[in-house]
Amino acid sequence: MIVKDELLSKLRRYFDLNLYEVKLWAALLSRGVSTAGELSDIADVPRSRSYDVLESLEKKGFVIMKLGKPIKYIAIPPTEVVDRVRKNMQFNAAEKVKRLETVKGSPLMSELETLHSTGINLIDPSDMSGCLRGRNNLYNHLDLLIKDAKKSVNIMTTEKGFLRKAEGLRSSLEKAKKRGVRVRIVAPLTNDNRKVSDGLKGVADVKHFDKIKSRFVTVDSKDLVFMALNDDDVHPSYDLGIWVKTPFFATSMDGMFENVWNAK
Repeated sequence: MIVKDELLSKLRRYFDLNLYEVKLWAALLSRGVSTAGELSDIADVPRSRSYDVLESLEKKGFVIMKLGKPIKYIAIPPTEVVDRVRKNMQFNAAEKVKRLETVKGSPLMSELETLHSTGINLIDPSDMSGCLRGRNNLYNHLDLLIKDAKKSVNIMTTEKGFLRKAEGLRSSLEKAKKRGVRVRIVAPLTNDNRKVSDGLKGVADVKHFDKIKSRFVTVDSKDLVFMALNDDDVHPSYDLGIWVKTPFFATSMDGMFENVWNAK
C-alpha cells in the first residue's frame, strides 16, 4: 500500500493520531478487514508495536476487533469515525475546561499567585518584555493587559486592525470601561468600519486619523505592545508584536498618541 506522506500528515493533524496509528488505520481502510500481522506488513509498522497501536485505535473508536482466531480488525466507516472523534474531542475539552474552572478560587491558585507575585518583585524591569508571534498570541496578550488596566488603554491601529480589535477585545474593553478605565482608539474610519465605531459608543472614544499608519497599544502608561509588520502584507500566523513593560517607553508612545488625538 502506498499512501502519500501528505495524506498521512493530514490524518495526524485532523484526527490527533501518531504516525503508527495513521499508517495502520489507512492500511485497514484499504483492506476493510485484516489481521495485525498483515496490517503491519502493509503499513511498514513493526509487528511488536502493531497490537498496541491497534488497541489504541480501538479505544479511540477507529476500529473494531473481530471475535475469533486469528484476531482480525474491522475498519469503521470514515463518516462514523469523524462523528466519534468529534464527540470525544468535545467531551475531553469540556472535561479540561471543568478541571481548570475548579482551580479558580482554590488553594492552588493562591499558591500560584503568591509564587508569581514574589517572582515579579525579583525581576529586573528590562526582563519584562517578550516577542508575540502570530495574531492569536498577540490578541491573547492584549486581552490580558486590558483585563489588568487601572487607568488608561490607548490604541492606535489600522482600518482592518480596528475591526479586529472591536470584535476580539470588546468584552475586555467593556469591563475596563466599567472599572473607570479611559479607553481611546485612533484609526482610519471608513464606510466599512464606521458602524463598528458607532457601536463602541459608551465603551471607547474613537477618533479618525489616517495620516500615520501605526499599530500599538499602551496600558496605564506602563505596558506597550507594538506591532512590527504591516497587516496588509502579513499573514495572521506570521504577524509579530513586541511587548515591553517600561513606563519610559510607554509614556513616550502615549505622548505621540496625545499629539494625534489632539490634532485637528
